[in-house]
Amino acid sequence: MRILFLGDVVGRPGRRAVLNAVPRFVNNGVDFVVANCENAAGGRGVDPGAARELLAAGIDVLTSGNHVWAKRELIPYIGESEVLLRPANFPSANPGSGHTVRSSRGGARVAVINLMGRVFMGSSNCPFRAAEDALVAIGSRASVVIVDIHGEATSEKMAMGWFLNGRVSAVIGTHTHVQTADERILPGGTAYLTDAGMCGPRDSVIGVKKELVIERFLTQMPNKFDVASGPAVVQGAVIDVDESTGRAIGIERIQHVFEG
Repeated sequence: MRILFLGDVVGRPGRRAVLNAVPRFVNNGVDFVVANCENAAGGRGVDPGAARELLAAGIDVLTSGNHVWAKRELIPYIGESEVLLRPANFPSANPGSGHTVRSSRGGARVAVINLMGRVFMGSSNCPFRAAEDALVAIGSRASVVIVDIHGEATSEKMAMGWFLNGRVSAVIGTHTHVQTADERILPGGTAYLTDAGMCGPRDSVIGVKKELVIERFLTQMPNKFDVASGPAVVQGAVIDVDESTGRAIGIERIQHVFEG
């Protein structure tokens, strides 16, 4: 089976690009789509409207990260949703779930686990132990398991890849909005990529108007970050998995630019 994993969706430009891209991939044989949506609404956080828009485009599971609670109106929605995840290593009393099991277009059962790193990311529970707990909860319900590790430090993401090597189908990093070039299949059959990149304005600083970011660096004064405009890039990876074993057999980074 073929899985499309999309990096952080940033604001309206990112959503529009994803709405354009996902149907094309599905029409070309993608069986299951995962996207990180934590910046989909205004560049920070996600609201129910943005989540519904992305799901209607053909995304099967939405993951998130440290900005998931930025829009308070999301809380009732995520509490009821089975396809919008928050990091599994957040406190257990938080609304929502850190993993889910869904059916692919071909009928295979696919589990998705959402984790958040702790290095440079603030306090949260241990993502490694949370991954263990999620795998126990998933059990035999799915042979294909995709993990989103939302984190800043490449070392922590790499450690997670090796920690889960041979036990999950893919470990894909999110959060930095900068796509890395280290995709590979680990010896145990786990596809790995340190960061999927972003779906958002290409001519920007990680999705934000570049002038505003430069001003912040030059002056060290607070200012409001606005989502940039112009052509949008869609970044991520396509992962081929043997659904009978759950082992990945291929991973390819993707990067497409959409005008408007």
